[in-house]
Amino acid sequence: MKETKTILGIDPGTNILGYGVISVDSKGPHYVTMGVFDLRKIKDPFEKLANIFAGVNELIAEHNPDELAVESPFYGKNAQVVLKLGRAQGAAITAAIMHEIPVTEYAPRKAKIAICGNGAASKEQVSMMIQKTLKVDLDPKYLDATDALALALCHHYQMTNPLAGVGGKSDWKKFLENNPGRIKK
Repeated sequence: MKETKTILGIDPGTNILGYGVISVDSKGPHYVTMGVFDLRKIKDPFEKLANIFAGVNELIAEHNPDELAVESPFYGKNAQVVLKLGRAQGAAITAAIMHEIPVTEYAPRKAKIAICGNGAASKEQVSMMIQKTLKVDLDPKYLDATDALALALCHHYQMTNPLAGVGGKSDWKKFLENNPGRIKK
């Protein structure tokens, strides 16, 4: 791992898209920035997707992330909502892929468990834990952005926890190969 890794988190949406950027070094994760793309005034759904794509490209140019963590669409009562979220997610993922940035998708519940220990945590609870973890004060009106920070932190935890593994599988062999100094004989 290089000395500092930058992770961009995206909470996709076609009305409000949240983003959060963290950097991770030997001392742990650090807050870089967060915000939202407010797309509510744009009526054309394809123009919204173009704005998402362009906005994520700008974030990539500005922060040069090493990895992207994005929330997966989840099934709700309305299939149209899932379709719209999937399109927003696809626009963000396409921007990352075009810059050869690895993308990892996380279910909302998984990110909430990683941050709060509770998959049913509210957006306010996630925001509070993000603030405590990253030692920052955040505006409560940006809950989609704190969700994006939660995705970035969840990704960091997944990549550094030997019990989390890739695809939910433990990979102790890889952990031991990467951390030979932690083996006591």
